[in-house]
Amino acid sequence: MIPLLLASVLCDFFQGIFSGVARGCGWQHLVVFINIGSFYLIGMPLAIILAFYFKLYAKGLWLGLSCALAAQTMGLLVLSRVTKWTRIEIY
Repeated sequence: MIPLLLASVLCDFFQGIFSGVARGCGWQHLVVFINIGSFYLIGMPLAIILAFYFKLYAKGLWLGLSCALAAQTMGLLVLSRVTKWTRIEIY
């Protein structure tokens, strides 16, 4: 479970950075959709399937939530990459 924990902590590190960028730019409404989509549509169903259907139990729960965290990080990364940074106005 240590490699799984390492991947989870690494994704959480980058997610914190990208989430801070999004909040600083005033995109809280977009971050909400990314968070709900990644955790409720990807993470929780995957965690339930892995934990109880495939009988991975605690490891399945960690895998599901780690996949949700990776999806959240990727969503925030895409949001940061498609931004036209020359058009952002700072107040």
